[in-house]
Amino acid sequence: MKVADVFHFKNAEIKALHLTWIAFFITFYVWFNMAPLASSMLKSVDWLTADDLKLFAICNVALTIPARIVVGMALDRFGPRRVFSLLMILMSIPALVFAFGNTMTQLLVSRLVLSSIGASFVVGIHMTALWFRPRDIGFAEGFYAGWGNFGSAAAAITLPTIALQLYGGEDGWRWAIAQSAIVMAAYGIYYWFAITDGPAGTVHRKPRKAVALEVSSWADMIKLILWTIPLVGVLAILVWRIQNMGYLGFTGALVAYGAIFLVVCYQIIQILRVNVPILKQGVPEDDKYPFNSVAALNSTYFANFGAELAVVSMLPMFFEETWSLSATAAGLIAASFAFVNLIARPMGGLVSDRMGNRRFVMLSYMFGIAVGFGLMGLLDSNWPLIVAVGITVFTSFFVQGAEGATFGIIPSIKRRLTGQISGMAGAYGNVGAVVYLTILTFVTPTQFFQIIAAGAFISWVLCMMWLKEPESGFADEYQVSSVDLQIEEEERRRQAAAASS
Repeated sequence: MKVADVFHFKNAEIKALHLTWIAFFITFYVWFNMAPLASSMLKSVDWLTADDLKLFAICNVALTIPARIVVGMALDRFGPRRVFSLLMILMSIPALVFAFGNTMTQLLVSRLVLSSIGASFVVGIHMTALWFRPRDIGFAEGFYAGWGNFGSAAAAITLPTIALQLYGGEDGWRWAIAQSAIVMAAYGIYYWFAITDGPAGTVHRKPRKAVALEVSSWADMIKLILWTIPLVGVLAILVWRIQNMGYLGFTGALVAYGAIFLVVCYQIIQILRVNVPILKQGVPEDDKYPFNSVAALNSTYFANFGAELAVVSMLPMFFEETWSLSATAAGLIAASFAFVNLIARPMGGLVSDRMGNRRFVMLSYMFGIAVGFGLMGLLDSNWPLIVAVGITVFTSFFVQGAEGATFGIIPSIKRRLTGQISGMAGAYGNVGAVVYLTILTFVTPTQFFQIIAAGAFISWVLCMMWLKEPESGFADEYQVSSVDLQIEEEERRRQAAAASS
């Protein structure tokens, strides 16, 4: 696939790519529609405080992690068209409640529920994998993610103008948020009718059980349990932060910790229920896949996307304080980290497609991240500003490219489990963000960059040890196992029986 192919709008797969990145763009636009309007909210609602908005910001990512896991399971069962459409329509409801909420409870709960929209990323990853062949998937996934992710930057650029100029008045921010919610719901309806789950004749490979990821060995099951615990367990950090801010008492925190523990236990039970019978029966050789590769890619997304979410939240202040810049100038310079996404992430996928060795590309990008953040950890006011900006762009290039390379590999690991694997890796990006943002409250920016560099280097080591080149990474079609064919035949019989009854 060539870069120029994205302009061939008459091609069905290119049309599907554009329809899907636009859907992702809109969901990210809505997800990040609060921060640009924070000052307007404080002026309009006299009972709101800056600390309340900090709490809303925490709530804005709280349910994204478990939502990505749940959505990943739903994808493998119902397909991305239905899941994406319903997600956009349903999430418009809490967005509208937040827009017109008049109590702290309404704003808090609606923002918490709305955080589930962050799971939209993995839906589009799965849809794109259904439309593109293994040899082209890297660029397609990178283009989808890079341009869709720009929705957050577009919200920051346009929403203040829409609120102040288009609507105006004290409630302008409310109507700006409501408008974004209505557009998302409308596009969700359109998406349902505008696209299918892959080209005509595509067989939607489904897992035997959608409640937990299937594995190939007893050792892999233990690894899956160990890698699953942090996905929900990390919410304990959010509870701790909310409690420290005074918004949650000891009893409430205890209840929250207990709920997190029960959810973790439930997930472990589901893993055992799904995999113990399969492993006792024995997994055919042609259906096995290396879970170590999944674990390695969990670590890469922790270290690249998690770092991106954490860094963009502190970079403006870092430039402002280190080089004594105005807030506007610092914001524009820091925005370069996000703008690189438009080019670097698709390029990461494209390089993964063209090099002929996806593992080598992944390793190269992760090592580049370690070097980049290592250099940023050396920056201070003695460095020329232009050099600091150059190092920031250099680092961002590797961060975004690594994200594209990660999802250039995932669809080729195990076709029928793409949704669940994508959900798990994607969730680890948010785990990384929570961990890094928590660390940021205890260290200096210099130490923060050095810690992120260390995280990227650890991920590089894990990829060296665990990541395997996918067997069908550059094939014309994805590998189909005997179990895939068996599931397909069982589904065909079920449909035939339902039709005759």
